[in-house]
Amino acid sequence: MPAPSASRDPVATRKAFGEALALAGEKYKNLVVLDADLTTSVMAHFFEKKFPDRHFNIGISEQDLVDTSAGLAMAGKLPVACSFAIFLTGIGWQQIRNGVCYPNLNVKFFGSHGGIQIGEDGATHQALEDFAVMRVIPNMKVFCPADAMEMKKMLPVILEDYGATYVRLGRQPVQQIYDDKYEFKIGKGSVLTEGDDIGIIAVGSLVGSALQAAEKLRSEGISVRVVNMSSLKPIDARLVEETAQKVKMLVTAEDHQITGGLAGAVADVLTQTKARTFHRIGMKDAFGESGKTADLYKKYQFDGEGVYSQVKAWWGKN
Repeated sequence: MPAPSASRDPVATRKAFGEALALAGEKYKNLVVLDADLTTSVMAHFFEKKFPDRHFNIGISEQDLVDTSAGLAMAGKLPVACSFAIFLTGIGWQQIRNGVCYPNLNVKFFGSHGGIQIGEDGATHQALEDFAVMRVIPNMKVFCPADAMEMKKMLPVILEDYGATYVRLGRQPVQQIYDDKYEFKIGKGSVLTEGDDIGIIAVGSLVGSALQAAEKLRSEGISVRVVNMSSLKPIDARLVEETAQKVKMLVTAEDHQITGGLAGAVADVLTQTKARTFHRIGMKDAFGESGKTADLYKKYQFDGEGVYSQVKAWWGKN
């Protein structure tokens, strides 16, 4: 478990992203970076300076940004598409869903300035739904680093992994938690402090806040397990279950709506482990298909007989 260091100055994850991206450009000759007239804000200028012929400023047009990235992926390039999280996941959502995730193309999306952390830009620019709207798309992975080092360790792993990925970046500097020995793994969280009274599963900028809270609680005789869940999809279900069983009270912490974000992802895991109590009927991380409504409802067990069969099967295991 890493020991948070107060001696190191806070660093914004967007800055770490820009620096790591410039280094990655040396290794991946097919890496191209695109942004929507926000080159400096998303820190893509580090890459642009070194590889000007592989950087493309698409302009204030996030839908074009996504579709151009999809075309480049089909041409054998490794596109990294950057913008503010609110515009990338909001304006570009349909293109991400239908143009990238549906054909399962290898495009990496980085949304900066997520959450209320961005401050004075206000509600219209504070992406508080990006985890949710990205998590719900099939073939999409969703990550959010807790600090600069995790961002630097995360990028090479993402570039080596095939498929659509969304990463939220922060505008403001955050507490440095990890050192260079840290290893990021897709689908894995990490335990930062141990305790068996309270468990706090946090993501992004609230990981540092959770560690500060745990320290104060510890001084009051309350032990706290703090978990950094930087991989929201796929989520570390085993670690969620283990933490829930270990502690007396479980809490999630995120700069995001509690609906559909980290809280929703953790709730999804816990409802599956409480199989005697709660079950779900619906699409399970999949796209639909063309067909007659009756045929589709029968195939996916959405018709009366299908609902009956599923409910009866679960009841039989009760």
